[in-house]
Amino acid sequence: MHIFVAGGTGVIGRRLIPQLVARGHRVTASTSNPDKLAALRELGAEPVQMNGLDATSVRAAITNPEVIVHEMTAISGKPDMRHMDRWFAKTNRLRTEGTDHLVATGIPVIAQSYGAWNGIREGGWVKTETDPLDPLSHTSAAANMAAIQHLEKVVVGAGGAALRYGALYGPGATDDQVGLIRKRMFPLVGASTGYTSWVHVDDAASATVLAVEQRAKGIFDICDDEPAPANEWLPYLAKCAGAKTPIRIPKWLARLVAGEVAVIMMTEGRGFSNAKAKAQLGWTLRYPSWRDGFAAIAAK
Repeated sequence: MHIFVAGGTGVIGRRLIPQLVARGHRVTASTSNPDKLAALRELGAEPVQMNGLDATSVRAAITNPEVIVHEMTAISGKPDMRHMDRWFAKTNRLRTEGTDHLVATGIPVIAQSYGAWNGIREGGWVKTETDPLDPLSHTSAAANMAAIQHLEKVVVGAGGAALRYGALYGPGATDDQVGLIRKRMFPLVGASTGYTSWVHVDDAASATVLAVEQRAKGIFDICDDEPAPANEWLPYLAKCAGAKTPIRIPKWLARLVAGEVAVIMMTEGRGFSNAKAKAQLGWTLRYPSWRDGFAAIAAK
């Protein structure tokens, strides 16, 4: 197949392109930064410069691939849970305006969505594709969730698939978090019973390959087999990183320091089930549990 990867130099794109090429596909991949074109070529893709927020640029860059993979994000800098609307401002535009430009080509789109801890905060701790995402109304993440919901509605409505990646870890994905953990700046909050679903970047990429090859439609939760509360995964990640056990602070203090979204994630977050992706895509994970995955990346 001829596949266009929009956002080829991101965390997922860098792991996805080699997997697609290894399976015999022709890959064209975009970046908005001309300095990164050579990196795309080294990964095995035909590089093209594209501004995903400019409809003319998108039309000029995308020349009749069979499938578009939407991996465009602009998440950079120090994590800022208190001001997620600012931290994700450009990514939110890429998930709304950028998605609209890609779908307007009329080519099927497989798009990056997000499902880690943001399932609806009612009922059980683990959600499926039939459960709604939490709008996180009246928090700094409300704009982020609105952008994700727009992406899913537009992509699925056009006959494509939205892949709700869990919290990504692996090369280039968890460096900032590990740095904060080592400085003891990533505390447990309250009882820390909120759930998160994780996925290694290589497993996320392999699921994306299957979704592309099978022309998947609909929403898929792309996460590992073990959704877990923060009071389990955070101390374990700290141990793997060679850091001291995270301190624990009360919710009121976390709210003052990090904002409401951080408190929700740590105390009320809902994880996700990967049963649909495994059954319908035939997806097999290299790291079925974050326990094995965290230990593996720590050993490198």
